[in-house]
Amino acid sequence: ENKLISGLFVKRYKRFFIDVRLKNKVITAHCPNPGSMMGLLNKNSKVWITESLNLKRKLKYTLQIIKDRKSKVGVNTHITNKIVFEALQKNLIKDFKKGIKIINEKRFGLNTRFDFYLEDKKKKIFLEVKNVTLKRKNQVAEFPDSITSRGTKHLNELINAVKKGYDSYLLFVIQREDCNKFKIAKDIDIDYSKTLIKAVKNKVKILCYDCKFSSKGIKLNNKIKFHINE
Repeated sequence: ENKLISGLFVKRYKRFFIDVRLKNKVITAHCPNPGSMMGLLNKNSKVWITESLNLKRKLKYTLQIIKDRKSKVGVNTHITNKIVFEALQKNLIKDFKKGIKIINEKRFGLNTRFDFYLEDKKKKIFLEVKNVTLKRKNQVAEFPDSITSRGTKHLNELINAVKKGYDSYLLFVIQREDCNKFKIAKDIDIDYSKTLIKAVKNKVKILCYDCKFSSKGIKLNNKIKFHINE
């Protein structure tokens, strides 16, 4: 939405604050990522931020991208659904039919709201989206980067949706370009790993895509292999 401004990472604190060096000054920016951001918070790593024109915002800058070695990594979880919404509109996800009805933030049951509800003449589909930034070795992306009880809850609700006649999909969006495989970080959250295996056995479908970065933005790119580790 706004021009990217490059700087150098200084530190992250209070979870949602980061300091960035812009030339000869240090500014504080909003960090729109609730995860641990494991492996990304290295001092003097190149980062890109945007400046908001909203005068009511306490922090006018927002962190968007961090460079990890040679790869750009999109860390703003607030734009993940926008990337997916555009991909659905442009039929970049071939698992879903062209022209399918798309509804954002659809309620399911009393306490759950899935990211997308999709519908055509034959199917009614719930789609939940997760942002992936973690890569610890080789070209393997992993999720989660910290314990996620909310993610486990969403898996159980996707199972419940299948039992009520819906198709359920979980889409992992790898906001980086240097991965060709994806797996669950079992050592970081064993409960999430066990629940995902249960979800797959209950016909929840898993999709995984990486992203392509350009001067114009970030878009969904290649479908990535998912390795389930029981």
